[in-house]
Amino acid sequence: MKLLDELAEILGQQHVLTGPDAAKYSIDWMKKYPSDPLAVLRPANTAQVSAVMKLASASMTPVVPISGNTGLVGGTQTRGALMISLERLNQIREIRPQSRIAIVQSGVILANLHDACEQHGLTFPLFFGARGSAMIGGNLSTNAGGSNVLRYGNTRSLALGLEVVLPDGTIANLMSELHKDNTGFDLKNLFIGAEGTLGIITAAVLKLVPKPRAYATAMVAVASLPAALVLLNRLQDETGGMVEGFEFMPRTYLDRLKLILPALTPPLGYDRDMTILVELGATAPRDVAPLEDGSIPVVNFLEDTLGALIQENLAQDAVVARSDAQRMAMWKIRESAAEIIHSRKPNVDTDIAVPLEKVDAFLEIALRRLKDIDADAETITVSHLGDGNVHFTIWPTRDDAELLDALRNMVDETAVDLGGSFSAEHGIGLSKLGSMARLKDPAALTTMQKIKSALDPDNIMNPGKVLP
Repeated sequence: MKLLDELAEILGQQHVLTGPDAAKYSIDWMKKYPSDPLAVLRPANTAQVSAVMKLASASMTPVVPISGNTGLVGGTQTRGALMISLERLNQIREIRPQSRIAIVQSGVILANLHDACEQHGLTFPLFFGARGSAMIGGNLSTNAGGSNVLRYGNTRSLALGLEVVLPDGTIANLMSELHKDNTGFDLKNLFIGAEGTLGIITAAVLKLVPKPRAYATAMVAVASLPAALVLLNRLQDETGGMVEGFEFMPRTYLDRLKLILPALTPPLGYDRDMTILVELGATAPRDVAPLEDGSIPVVNFLEDTLGALIQENLAQDAVVARSDAQRMAMWKIRESAAEIIHSRKPNVDTDIAVPLEKVDAFLEIALRRLKDIDADAETITVSHLGDGNVHFTIWPTRDDAELLDALRNMVDETAVDLGGSFSAEHGIGLSKLGSMARLKDPAALTTMQKIKSALDPDNIMNPGKVLP
């Protein structure tokens, strides 16, 4: 009680939440990882975060940072820790159009940043279904991916600088606005992807890019995944890298879409074995200025390229979006993946990445190995095919912990066997600790633990996550 009283003096009593007031923070959106925090704290600025961490450090009280709580791996679950919500650190401090940077606090909601940048003809090119609630701090802490990684990279590639409160309350000012800085270790990248185990990110300097002035978007039925890569590479070569999204939805995904969200009708129907959602984003006047007939050059280019691939039997059919409404309807089908995948329980939801040319092999091997473990299990797959990230979900025949672990281990091991990763964009949290222990290079794990011990010797920052 003394600790809570001291925290109330720093934050105000109304921002130290316990009991029923803390309930909404105590369950993740999947309702899979319930928490029972000592209290939920709502600091208003970096100085208050620092003061809270000094108290936590002195009392050796565990701390778990929380942003939009849209994670999938249990990264914010806790029992008895102080949960620090960053929702009040929600200011967009500056947008600098000439430098193409945004300086923001970590509680800024991703969609709000998109809206603010749009006024300047710019965008922060991180997009995924939860952007209406996910916050920048969480995006950075998990090194979030999404549908535009192919062109712009993941969150780590989009950050120039950070402000971080360390476990002892020290404020590390790493808010560089530089694209080049060779003054020692790149500490910024140490905290990005650390899932709050090394400190609390309170602000960031983010890269912005010109918002495309025209999009060319299509649903394409392809003959095979190798044929899809031919399409991807041809588009990249002939547009100078304008491909923004390249998403794979096989028949298993469309079957479940029809059952769960029947109002979202795929333009090519439900009976396609392999459907690709492809999008080009153009900014140059030559690509976006309407022609005499009203058509848009970049859209014409995509249509011509798809027509040629159909003639070569590499694509079977295609529908090109003719309006923004049609484009958004196509993306709605893809961005409903979380709702579709988690509409059935139990499930084993995985997040692997393999080299692009090995996605086909991964699916073939994983399906074969699945039959040896649970012959009647069903699967549903969706993939950011352009960067090799596959969400291969299994619906097992029974809700048995040993079976679920065996299935997850099989998927992760198959990815690693092919030179891939068992976590592409969701992080480690709790759910992938076993895979970290078994599959991560031992020297890498030892190095990570030394860094953790150096920065957080009392292990108060999000304990029990990431490191087995």
